[in-house]
Amino acid sequence: MTFTSHMDLALAEARAAATRGEVPVGAVVVGPDGQVLAKAGNRTREDHDPTAHAEILAMRAACVALGSERLVGCDLYVTLEPCPMCASAISQARIARLYYGASDPKSGGVAQGPRVFAHPQCHHIPEIYDGLAAAECEALLKDFFAARR
Repeated sequence: MTFTSHMDLALAEARAAATRGEVPVGAVVVGPDGQVLAKAGNRTREDHDPTAHAEILAMRAACVALGSERLVGCDLYVTLEPCPMCASAISQARIARLYYGASDPKSGGVAQGPRVFAHPQCHHIPEIYDGLAAAECEALLKDFFAARR
């Protein structure tokens, strides 16, 4: 199978989140066959739910689509490095490959901060690919926060 990036869909979800006043983060779950199973943008404010991060919402919807609590063989594309909560959920879901755009020195949990996948308590470690469309992902976040300051 030829690699196809789905970061453009994740960016579209992030832009949609920004228009709703949410932090612009988008995520897409792709099944083992290359089909998009789910996509989501942040909805923490809209849903009044601190766990309504794009990654969590997309993984929940993908699990429903597959009828399983695990996403074995699936890929996750996200515009921002997942936080520790999302990184732990990614491990629990058994995501095969994680692709993310912008690094998050303040709140990241993959390459920054607690580095969730490096802990011995981590039961599953996905393949990790960072920096996909990083400049575009970073610009979206910077513009969003600049407009609020």
